[in-house]
Amino acid sequence: MSTNLAGKVTEEPQVQGATTVDESLRPKPDQDRNVGPIAYMFMWIGDGVNLGNMTLGASLIAVGVATLNAFQTFVAAILAIGIISVVFALNDRFGYRTGIPYVVQLRMSFGIKGSIISSFLRGVPAIVWYGFQSWVGGTALNEIAKVLSGGAFDSVPICFVVLQALQIVLSLYGFHAIKWVETLASVVIMLALVYVFGVLLNSHSAAITDVWVNAKGTWGLPFFAFIMVFLGNYAAIFLSAADYSRELKSGISDKKRSALYFVPIVIAYGFVLTIGAMMAAATGISNPVKAFAVIVDNPYITVAVSAFIVIGAVAVNMVANIVPPAYVISLVTKLKYKASVVITGLLALCSFPWVLVQDSSAQGLNTFILIYSAFLGPIVAILLVDYYVLRKQKVDTAELYEENGAFKGYNLSAILAMLIGAGAAFVLVDIGWIIGFVAASIAYVLLSKYAFKTSSFKKGTIYDSSAK
Repeated sequence: MSTNLAGKVTEEPQVQGATTVDESLRPKPDQDRNVGPIAYMFMWIGDGVNLGNMTLGASLIAVGVATLNAFQTFVAAILAIGIISVVFALNDRFGYRTGIPYVVQLRMSFGIKGSIISSFLRGVPAIVWYGFQSWVGGTALNEIAKVLSGGAFDSVPICFVVLQALQIVLSLYGFHAIKWVETLASVVIMLALVYVFGVLLNSHSAAITDVWVNAKGTWGLPFFAFIMVFLGNYAAIFLSAADYSRELKSGISDKKRSALYFVPIVIAYGFVLTIGAMMAAATGISNPVKAFAVIVDNPYITVAVSAFIVIGAVAVNMVANIVPPAYVISLVTKLKYKASVVITGLLALCSFPWVLVQDSSAQGLNTFILIYSAFLGPIVAILLVDYYVLRKQKVDTAELYEENGAFKGYNLSAILAMLIGAGAAFVLVDIGWIIGFVAASIAYVLLSKYAFKTSSFKKGTIYDSSAK
């Protein structure tokens, strides 16, 4: 299989070795790609309009004092979104051109066996967040049920299981379902947020101006730390960019694909974050759900806010937390994609999300986030360096499916570079993502050149002595 300059997959009858994996992991040909640019943008809008991103905006206001003023916030946001869009478009190119998923892309750098380690670093956190988001959504669904039943029904566990079952069923339909769920979610939620934005401007503009817009703020470490938080929130998603770009219709240039990320992230993430900061400035409440109740004085506010949380939870899970781990499970167990989706949902049920949402668990959850995030920057750095610097965008896709080919076993250079990058990230966790990214990039280049002289992973790279 090869690719032309327009990014279209040029099919061969069959990629040798691909029959050893489930059909969902094989290169996806042009005729099977059914997600157009508009639907793709709505998908990322739906992913961005969620309570977590609103909470990030609210976190800028602590005890009535803004860490960053409005101008600094927007500058940090644009810088972060620009970086995200570039990294997204760079890392999605291999999957877009060849039609392969992220777990197969990893084989290029980490090896067929080594890719299992790095894929778990993406898959396991996604399952935990799947359960976490579903429990939050189940809690909100229970609030709706209590109101509609007049208090006769009250069971979060039942609502959690019901919501989880719904998500499993929706995800069985693959990206066809994701496309429509995200479009619906993005439209409904954005309309609700526009209404809230209007209420804030009309009734709370003075407080917002005093607390946030005219705040002194800082251009120091908190400014750069906020950019890193942006990157951290998207790090897992753009790491597995190939899982999404392989579904996108072919023939779209790299610049246009960058816009397909930049525009929706600006619209969704930027708008949601702004509303979160505005609500915190207006009410002094950092919890968006409680701030909503103060801002919108309506007897049906509980239902409205709860519906927002439910739709947001489903939207995020459909994009970020179901597909990647399902591919990992399918790769490791050789199961079909639909069976892997069901297992992913069941594992999320078993992630004890009711424990993670407790205040007493907050510190442990933060530690978990820091630990896995430290590896994400290094992994994406290694993938980009390998594809663009060492291999000059020339990879034999068929070899990635050959169990005894050039990518067999472990690429120790990549594994060591990942560990070096992760270790460096822990030196200053506030800006750990960029530190780990840079450290892993340098380490991987040096290790690939000077270490493991007989490694088969040098084949096809600029360090391939047999090609000279």
